[in-house]
Amino acid sequence: MSTTALSVTESSQAGHARRTAASLAERLGFKEEAAGRVALVTSEAAKNLVAHAREGIILLRRLQTDGHVGVEVLALDKGPGMADVARCMQDGYTTAGTGGSGLGAMRRMSSTFDIYSQVGGGTAVLAQVWADKPAPADRMDVGAVCVPLPGEEVCGDAWSVDLTEGAAPRYRFFVADGLGHGPDAARASRAAVVSFQELTGQDAASLIRGAHEELRSTRGAAVALAELHPRDGRLEFVGVGNITAAVVTPTGIQRMVSMNGTLGHQMMRLQSFSYTWGPESRLVMCSDGLATQWRVDRYPGLLAHHPALLAGVLYRDFCRGRDDATVLVAAPAAGTARP
Repeated sequence: MSTTALSVTESSQAGHARRTAASLAERLGFKEEAAGRVALVTSEAAKNLVAHAREGIILLRRLQTDGHVGVEVLALDKGPGMADVARCMQDGYTTAGTGGSGLGAMRRMSSTFDIYSQVGGGTAVLAQVWADKPAPADRMDVGAVCVPLPGEEVCGDAWSVDLTEGAAPRYRFFVADGLGHGPDAARASRAAVVSFQELTGQDAASLIRGAHEELRSTRGAAVALAELHPRDGRLEFVGVGNITAAVVTPTGIQRMVSMNGTLGHQMMRLQSFSYTWGPESRLVMCSDGLATQWRVDRYPGLLAHHPALLAGVLYRDFCRGRDDATVLVAAPAAGTARP
């Protein structure tokens, strides 16, 4: 599922973002009232970018789970940031001569709302709006950004998630990066995702081998599969190529090992590695559209927020701008509503 990225530096672009979000909601079958909420949330987010950050980006993503559909709006900037987020959320408070109701209105119209800000480092705002009612709660929260190289109409990266609940839940997270960019790269990554979805009943190594055969007629892809067994406190990782992945906690980061090769062309060796997982763990998976030196410790408190904010901040600060870029972040679902 790719992400629509919209630059917002002046008011006419804010209007374009609102119309683009409304169009997405309508295509997904939103009724008029719900589509209106999507448009208003996007409009308020974009107007905040223009008023406070002077420039920023709106990321729009389709949400789908258990027959429910929604729209995710992620607003990112590198502006001055907020010294007191709680005060900025209050209706009537403003530093730019506006009505001062933007963030509060966004929160009221959203099913899920979260915000992270650093003074001097910028702000990330998340809003999710569902077409009918909030989707059933999962045990995992997932955030993802999947943006094509500027100038390309399709993204050469792709990702997918399989959340299997039950007595022994098993969660799988898959990222594919087609070689190069453009339509041929997109065909390769999509073929890898289709194979992942079709072979999900197999063990991780067999799934990767099956995808290897499926991709032989394509230009090939780098792929990574993380399989989480939360009851056992264990995460298994199998990777081929240069997808970077790590388990991040408030006390450190454990980067995962991926084997050399290109799925569909050359896979000399396939090996699974096991990592420890706990309640405060976060899974981060990135295509090589992000600089490999990405880090999380420079953002105090960010791990406590929705994983979509972490995905957005890493994209904002570490995107190379020379290739498709994907960031997938997964975390245990919050037990209580976030601020």
